[in-house]
Amino acid sequence: MNKREFIKKTAFLSSLPFLPSPLWASKKSKRLKTAFIGVGGMQGLFDLQSIASHKDVDVVALCDVDETELSKAHKIFPDAEIFSDYRKMFKKISNKIDAVSISTPDHTHAPASILAMKKGKAVYCQKPLTHYVSESREMLKLANEKKLVTQMGIQVHSFYDYKLATFLIQSGIIGKVKRVRAWCNKSWGYDGPIPDGKDDIPKNLDWNLWLGTAKERPYKKNFYHPANWRKIVDYGCGTLGDMGVHIFDTPYNALNLDVPFTIRNECREPNNFGFPENNEVKYEFPGTKFTYETLEWIWSDGINAPKANSELNLPDNDSLPEQGAMFIGEKGRLLLPHFMQLPKLIIDNEYKDLNLKNYKNINSVGEPIRNYESESVKHYHQFVDACLGKDKTSAPFSYSSRLTETILLGVIAGRFPNKTLHWDSKKGEFREKEANKYLNSSYRSF
Repeated sequence: MNKREFIKKTAFLSSLPFLPSPLWASKKSKRLKTAFIGVGGMQGLFDLQSIASHKDVDVVALCDVDETELSKAHKIFPDAEIFSDYRKMFKKISNKIDAVSISTPDHTHAPASILAMKKGKAVYCQKPLTHYVSESREMLKLANEKKLVTQMGIQVHSFYDYKLATFLIQSGIIGKVKRVRAWCNKSWGYDGPIPDGKDDIPKNLDWNLWLGTAKERPYKKNFYHPANWRKIVDYGCGTLGDMGVHIFDTPYNALNLDVPFTIRNECREPNNFGFPENNEVKYEFPGTKFTYETLEWIWSDGINAPKANSELNLPDNDSLPEQGAMFIGEKGRLLLPHFMQLPKLIIDNEYKDLNLKNYKNINSVGEPIRNYESESVKHYHQFVDACLGKDKTSAPFSYSSRLTETILLGVIAGRFPNKTLHWDSKKGEFREKEANKYLNSSYRSF
């Protein structure tokens, strides 16, 4: 199709009554035909099986750069066509696909998602949504322009405990919130030496396709595929971009936050290879109706995170959960452990009963279920139902792009330790010009 034909067809489609594009594609069968990019490891396979568990889903294509992982998935879904290159997949069977799930390393999230979206496909993309701020904005723009169903893979968004915390905060249980402290004791960073030399590429791995749009680099065993890429700046987003998305999500959603206007990361000097193993990121957000005039947010990660602080002291000398968030409000505090635990109300350094029966609309939160498998699948099935016109997604790109941008601004601040960066959301740039080069990156041809 040439450019003129494309414009004509786009103009025609835009004149039709709005229906999510996947609903057009499967209107006759009322089934969702899905493709999966990145089916390896625990996450990729879990995403595949969770979406496929919906009764109205057909798995038509599987794609992975690792032949071993692709073979495992294909044994479960033998009728699906298999590919190692998602570009070839779209070229061959784009007309057979309604929706795409993307569970690759972070640096491939946007290239694969953007290609799918340009072809009018609904997209379920794992967190963090993108590797660069510019990509998040581009994906949001595409989703809006094409009116696509989208969802970021952040399953806890649909869990009872997190919905309950959101309900309680918005109901004013601790009044207006002045500060959030969030932490994770994981250390998805690398402070060691940059590896020299290269190792033999495993026969099952297409290293060029794994690198994708990222710059070319020799393969080194145990540094990238299959797991440690999160620690490396060219491919992942560190602990903040991994667990931070989950732990930020509920406070960010509950307080109805936008992107911050200042960011400061206290960490070691950058080595341009691995993320710092310990970070303390301080954000300042514009206020909302649930917060003070401005909101301070302090994120801590690393083995000994968080640092001791009176706002984190728990009653009865209890120990902090290894991961979680604390809302500090004018009437008290609300602790939200991560994960599968109820929030805890703390007033005058004593635990208080939540008294849920006192809230009229508490039934809107759902049943207090704490089973990971049954709770997780809700987020995936919500996406499928939205594609079929039966529901709406709770973490569409209109929400998750802002959350991801917030996360990535903290990651960029790690390039400038102990320096406050000022973010202009409207312009999409920092006041500190030297930081702007980290908002995007040129794509390698591969």
